[in-house]
Amino acid sequence: MIAIDEAFSILSKTIFTLPQATISLENALRYITAETILSPINMPPFRQSNMDGFALSLHHELTYEIVGEIKAGNSKPIQLQPGQAVKIFTGAAVPDAAQAVIQIEKVSVNGNQLFLQESVLPETNIRPLGSQIKKNEIALEKGTILTPAAIGFLAGLGFTAVKVYQKPTIGIVITGNELISAGRPLAHGQVYESNAIMLQTALMESHYNQVEVYQVDDHFENTKSILEKAIQTHDVVLVSGGISVGDYDFVGQALQSLDVEILFYKVNQKPGKPLMAGKLNDTIIFALPGNPAASLTCFYIYVIPTIKKMSGMTISYETIIQKRMTHDYTVNNSRDQFLKAMVSNDEVTILRHQDSSMLDSFALANALVYLPNGNYKLAKGDKVASYMF
Repeated sequence: MIAIDEAFSILSKTIFTLPQATISLENALRYITAETILSPINMPPFRQSNMDGFALSLHHELTYEIVGEIKAGNSKPIQLQPGQAVKIFTGAAVPDAAQAVIQIEKVSVNGNQLFLQESVLPETNIRPLGSQIKKNEIALEKGTILTPAAIGFLAGLGFTAVKVYQKPTIGIVITGNELISAGRPLAHGQVYESNAIMLQTALMESHYNQVEVYQVDDHFENTKSILEKAIQTHDVVLVSGGISVGDYDFVGQALQSLDVEILFYKVNQKPGKPLMAGKLNDTIIFALPGNPAASLTCFYIYVIPTIKKMSGMTISYETIIQKRMTHDYTVNNSRDQFLKAMVSNDEVTILRHQDSSMLDSFALANALVYLPNGNYKLAKGDKVASYMF
């Protein structure tokens, strides 16, 4: 059995970034840029009005002659003389001879005569050429997460595709003869299988959608066959259950027979002690505990940082924030603990029902509080390490 920080260190040294690929912007959400992206154009690519109003060729009077109109997208140039104006709309190109735009609320119109309520300074309400970004300036750095705003920014610069790090494909292998699908009547000794949909939706929440679920009964050859297929097919394989030492827990035997390199097995933590991590060729394997809360705890602490690293994200396994306890708490445990908790602003509350099989409190939680092993007391207001999810 190893310590948590040892497990983190082993994974950090083992995990590699997946190859690069060029994908369309429509499919690029939450991918990581694999190169620094330079702007191919000035943005805006012309002097642009940021108001509905009138573009003015300034002179010393408050009266102007209206000589035309410019809508957004119009490309025909308009020549202006001092004292002339054109009606203009937000986003339209400002004529070269216009020095300012006055908003429509500050003028009155009589025929082709425009009357200003006040004088206007040069460059008022005009976005200069390249004011957002200039040609060949850095648009996005390598390693940027492609959010909707980042994708929209690239589209506005004329990009249709982007070079990114690939996201891992993930196989989920569910074991256990006692498990049946939800919706069917339960026989004595059976329980509904919940880990597959729990892990699958947790992956989807983090924008990992290339997921395939495998179900296997507690039989050695079947377990070995399904694991072999999943490992050959996916970048990451998550095995739920079957890793303990029971007579019908065949995952460990099957992985050994497939020559999987065991990175570590059993971590000094609660819940999730029987966690195993392994590697075969370029596939990372996590054998998660079968108990749902233990499985999800290990998923958030070990699996999510791993797949984010593989996706090109710079991230630490020990990404924690310090929060103040809302209550007293007594620790009496020989293993380090990850406790389901609720964070609100700068405070954290440890929830009830911390048993590794219970998901009810996990359904309310948005964090895991890490507490080192030992016998000690925490007082209200003490700071504790919290993993947010």
